[in-house]
Amino acid sequence: MRDAFFQRILNHPWWVILSTLILAAAATMGAQHLVFKSDYRVFFGPDNPQRIAFESMQAIYAKSDNVAFIIAPKNGEVFTEETLTVVRKLTHDAWQIPYTSRVDSITNFQHTVGEEDDLIVADLVPEDIEYSTENLQRIRDIAINEPLMRKRLISEQGHVTVVNATVQLPGVDQIKEVPEVVAYARQLRDELRASHPDIEVYLSGMVMMNTSFAESSQEDAATLVPLMFLVVIVTIGLLQRTISGTFASVVIIILSIAVTMGMAGWTGFYLTGPSASTPTMVLTLAVADCVHILTTFFYEMRHGADKKSAMMASLKLNLKPVFLTSITTAIGFLSMNFSDSPPFADLGNMVAFGVMIAFVMSVTTFPALMMVLPVRVKQISEEKSTRTEQLGNWIIAKRRWLLPIGLVTVFALSAGLPQNILNDDFVEYFDQRVPFRQATDFMEANLSGMTTMEFSIDSGESSGINEPAYLHAVEDFSNWLRAQPETDHVNSITDIIKRLNKNMHADDPSYYRLPDQRDLSAQYLLLYEMSLPYGLDLNNQLNVDKSSTRVIGTFKNITSEQILALEQRINQWFQQNAPAYKVDIASTSLMFAHIGQRNIESMLLGTFIALVLISVLLGIALRSVKFGFISLFPNLMPAGISFGIWGMTVGEVGLGLSVVTGMTLGIVVDDTVHFMSKYLHARREKNASPEAAVRYAFASVGRALWITTFVLVAGFMVLAQSSFRVNSDMGLLTAVTILIALIVDFFLLPPMLMKLDKAPSMSSATNKETSNEKVAAELG
Repeated sequence: MRDAFFQRILNHPWWVILSTLILAAAATMGAQHLVFKSDYRVFFGPDNPQRIAFESMQAIYAKSDNVAFIIAPKNGEVFTEETLTVVRKLTHDAWQIPYTSRVDSITNFQHTVGEEDDLIVADLVPEDIEYSTENLQRIRDIAINEPLMRKRLISEQGHVTVVNATVQLPGVDQIKEVPEVVAYARQLRDELRASHPDIEVYLSGMVMMNTSFAESSQEDAATLVPLMFLVVIVTIGLLQRTISGTFASVVIIILSIAVTMGMAGWTGFYLTGPSASTPTMVLTLAVADCVHILTTFFYEMRHGADKKSAMMASLKLNLKPVFLTSITTAIGFLSMNFSDSPPFADLGNMVAFGVMIAFVMSVTTFPALMMVLPVRVKQISEEKSTRTEQLGNWIIAKRRWLLPIGLVTVFALSAGLPQNILNDDFVEYFDQRVPFRQATDFMEANLSGMTTMEFSIDSGESSGINEPAYLHAVEDFSNWLRAQPETDHVNSITDIIKRLNKNMHADDPSYYRLPDQRDLSAQYLLLYEMSLPYGLDLNNQLNVDKSSTRVIGTFKNITSEQILALEQRINQWFQQNAPAYKVDIASTSLMFAHIGQRNIESMLLGTFIALVLISVLLGIALRSVKFGFISLFPNLMPAGISFGIWGMTVGEVGLGLSVVTGMTLGIVVDDTVHFMSKYLHARREKNASPEAAVRYAFASVGRALWITTFVLVAGFMVLAQSSFRVNSDMGLLTAVTILIALIVDFFLLPPMLMKLDKAPSMSSATNKETSNEKVAAELG
């Protein structure tokens, strides 16, 4: 049945090609439904507890998505007439940014002063101000010494300031909403730069981070995929020395990618930062199948077979190994469905589908293409194969010391594995080439970081925020938080109340403290709120019935490990100092800090299940429990070694690396399957000794293994050049793991086979054994 199927393909290649193109065109049309979601929330599932807490807090208070304009006059002084005029105009213009609900700056900061029994609330820099030296100095002193502005809206040195626009994205069409905001913000920035070249302007904030996800992926698609195509063309062209084989391989790759992305569109998938790398991965993995079929095809032709017979022999020899490697690769990627981050599950599903599509096309469309394309084969010496055979002979001769030295090396390199710590910094998800990263780094160096935590402190009663005991607890917490080494700024309602208390006592500095009576606090806040202009109310700090307040802490751009440690210290503080009040902690930073840990925990289960499935599959396919067990070692060692090296050199594992073990597990099996299938073919069919079987495996499949490994490593190294660190780290560690897998399969697996496979021959003695041999031979 198998032979008849292949015979039809080779006899009717044009029908196969035409059918493939029609089906591929129908599938590819689904790509028009693919959209890119740039909202950072896509990294968190709907049941993620940190996301639920964050969205609950945003439902109670105002949303905190923002665009931050960082203003840095080149003369190093914000408090000049020119700069303050620019800040005031930008503050006014920023209200026109789509979906803007609030704009904060030093110019519209609601400064309060007391006049007898009245409270005067007005912009710190009013429209009709006279920019005298005296006024400029007064404004500077107020801004730099006001806790609500210092290191939030103005740097301590007064050389950098921020205009912060808070946006309330409706969430109806995120594909259009974020670009609308970004386009308007960039227009304001460009106009300001053009009219005031002596003032530098940067853009940061959550909205700019969102758009950076999309722009980084678009940049990768425009650069990395073409670069990978070039790598494939050059590799196959130079190493296989065939124009037709290179062309056919590229066609299979293009069709595999097109069908994969089209079907993703038809089935409702959307693109995110991680899943946008699907084309690069499918491109890389699809090459392997073509290379194995092509290598055997040319080998047969160089030994006198005609084109059709050579392709038939190649398909018969490679069908089961290629299928087995494809299905194990797919299982490895499907294990990413255990990821707690939906984009990685989407990536796993899309690549798994692409791998299987590539398999189908490699055993149908690829041979059909080779039948209609001109193929010229010269009788040339197999120099590369000879070198591979020489390597095999050297390994056989040195096997007695290669095995112990290899095992010691494996354990020594794997010893670095425990040195890896879970650490992430979502700002560093972006390469320093990305404008958002540059702006955020500048802001951290000169003003404050972007890491935040929001604390909703519940008094337990309506209007309970006015209770002196409650206010003192909030004040104590705010002061404690300011004293932490990670903290840049704390925004607390108690600072406003203390300032109001001072104002209502003739601005006597001794009254810069919390009122002792509940009704005084209530009166001050009521009077203050009634004086505030539209858009600058206290809804971002107080809930509707004034039973709770939100304190916002801004910190240096610390790592996830530091964020989690800080969260623990904060919870301990409330348990020890304010146990009567319920506190909820949430923020985008906290969401990213927890997701890495949750992802690793969930991926451990996924990787274990994938390992079990792959092991069972190999045992059945190899028809031997012993060889199935032996195959586990070269399949597990590469991940242990690569993470060990990573632990000794880098030492930090983030969100992207948490899925690498499961993802690479299926890929590294490929080399093992091809090598062991050829080894068992020689043992069972040729009645060869273990040494002769190893020699045969090197001669027959060694060249294809190092060629496919070169392509895979090159492909993932191309991905490692991504400006999105989640993808670049994933690509780099995957490339290292695949390279180590080849080294293990070449230098450690053969000595293990020769050591553990003691039987002098594996010739059949019973009908059952004969049947098993035939199945195993088909694998080879």
